[in-house]
Amino acid sequence: MTDASPLSLRDLQSLIKEMYGPKDVARGVDGTFMWLMEEVGELAAALREGTPDELALEFADVLAWLATIANVAGVDLDAAVRKKYGSGCPGCGQFSCRCDLSEKP
Repeated sequence: MTDASPLSLRDLQSLIKEMYGPKDVARGVDGTFMWLMEEVGELAAALREGTPDELALEFADVLAWLATIANVAGVDLDAAVRKKYGSGCPGCGQFSCRCDLSEKP
Protein backbone atom coordinates (compact mmCIF):
# COMPACT_ATOMS: atom_id res chain seq x y z
CA MET A 1 0.00 0.00 0.00
CA THR A 2 1.27 3.46 -0.86
CA ASP A 3 0.16 6.85 0.38
CA ALA A 4 -1.58 7.45 -2.96
CA SER A 5 -3.58 4.21 -3.01
CA PRO A 6 -7.24 4.43 -1.99
CA LEU A 7 -8.13 2.88 1.35
CA SER A 8 -11.78 2.09 1.95
CA LEU A 9 -13.30 1.57 5.36
CA ARG A 10 -13.40 -2.17 4.62
CA ASP A 11 -9.71 -2.06 3.60
CA LEU A 12 -8.78 -0.26 6.82
CA GLN A 13 -10.66 -2.74 8.99
CA SER A 14 -8.96 -5.65 7.19
CA LEU A 15 -5.54 -4.01 7.47
CA ILE A 16 -5.95 -3.48 11.21
CA LYS A 17 -7.15 -7.07 11.66
CA GLU A 18 -4.17 -8.40 9.71
CA MET A 19 -1.68 -6.29 11.70
CA TYR A 20 -3.07 -6.69 15.19
CA GLY A 21 -5.89 -9.29 15.17
CA PRO A 22 -4.59 -11.85 17.69
CA LYS A 23 -3.38 -9.14 20.12
CA ASP A 24 -6.72 -7.34 19.84
CA VAL A 25 -8.76 -10.49 20.49
CA ALA A 26 -6.56 -11.30 23.50
CA ARG A 27 -7.14 -7.77 24.89
CA GLY A 28 -10.91 -8.08 24.39
CA VAL A 29 -13.63 -5.50 23.99
CA ASP A 30 -13.17 -3.84 27.40
CA GLY A 31 -9.41 -3.33 27.06
CA THR A 32 -9.75 -2.20 23.47
CA PHE A 33 -12.47 0.26 24.40
CA MET A 34 -10.16 1.82 26.98
CA TRP A 35 -7.47 2.32 24.32
CA LEU A 36 -10.06 3.90 22.02
CA MET A 37 -11.07 6.32 24.77
CA GLU A 38 -7.43 7.23 25.40
CA GLU A 39 -7.04 8.07 21.71
CA VAL A 40 -10.25 10.14 21.76
CA GLY A 41 -8.71 12.12 24.63
CA GLU A 42 -5.54 12.67 22.62
CA LEU A 43 -7.68 13.83 19.68
CA ALA A 44 -9.46 16.30 21.97
CA ALA A 45 -6.10 17.72 23.07
CA ALA A 46 -4.91 17.98 19.46
CA LEU A 47 -8.12 19.80 18.49
CA ARG A 48 -7.40 22.38 21.19
CA GLU A 49 -3.69 22.90 20.72
CA GLY A 50 -2.16 20.48 18.24
CA THR A 51 -0.49 21.18 14.94
CA PRO A 52 -2.29 20.15 11.74
CA ASP A 53 0.02 17.13 11.45
CA GLU A 54 -0.62 16.06 15.07
CA LEU A 55 -4.35 16.48 14.54
CA ALA A 56 -4.29 14.30 11.41
CA LEU A 57 -2.37 11.56 13.22
CA GLU A 58 -4.81 11.58 16.14
CA PHE A 59 -7.76 11.26 13.75
CA ALA A 60 -5.98 8.29 12.19
CA ASP A 61 -5.42 6.72 15.62
CA VAL A 62 -9.08 7.08 16.61
CA LEU A 63 -10.21 5.57 13.33
CA ALA A 64 -7.76 2.67 13.70
CA TRP A 65 -8.90 1.93 17.26
CA LEU A 66 -12.54 2.14 16.16
CA ALA A 67 -11.76 -0.44 13.46
CA THR A 68 -9.98 -2.52 16.10
CA ILE A 69 -12.92 -2.62 18.48
CA ALA A 70 -15.27 -3.36 15.59
CA ASN A 71 -13.07 -6.33 14.67
CA VAL A 72 -13.06 -7.61 18.24
CA ALA A 73 -16.84 -7.19 18.49
CA GLY A 74 -17.44 -8.82 15.09
CA VAL A 75 -18.91 -5.73 13.42
CA ASP A 76 -18.39 -5.01 9.72
CA LEU A 77 -18.00 -1.21 9.78
CA ASP A 78 -18.62 -0.81 6.05
CA ALA A 79 -21.92 -2.70 6.27
CA ALA A 80 -22.94 -0.85 9.45
CA VAL A 81 -22.26 2.59 7.93
CA ARG A 82 -24.10 1.69 4.72
CA LYS A 83 -27.09 0.42 6.72
CA LYS A 84 -27.24 3.49 8.96
CA TYR A 85 -26.33 6.28 6.50
CA GLY A 86 -26.57 4.74 3.02
CA SER A 87 -30.08 6.06 2.45
CA GLY A 88 -29.47 9.51 3.90
CA CYS A 89 -29.71 11.11 7.32
CA PRO A 90 -31.21 8.68 9.86
CA GLY A 91 -33.34 11.54 11.22
CA CYS A 92 -34.85 13.14 8.12
CA GLY A 93 -33.90 10.67 5.39
CA GLN A 94 -32.27 13.34 3.21
CA PHE A 95 -28.72 13.24 1.83
CA SER A 96 -28.40 16.90 2.76
CA CYS A 97 -29.68 16.84 6.35
CA ARG A 98 -32.68 19.02 7.07
CA CYS A 99 -32.99 18.15 10.75
CA ASP A 100 -33.29 21.04 13.19
CA LEU A 101 -29.92 22.14 14.59
CA SER A 102 -31.06 21.10 18.07
CA GLU A 103 -31.45 17.48 16.90
CA LYS A 104 -28.63 14.93 17.08
CA PRO A 105 -28.02 14.09 13.38
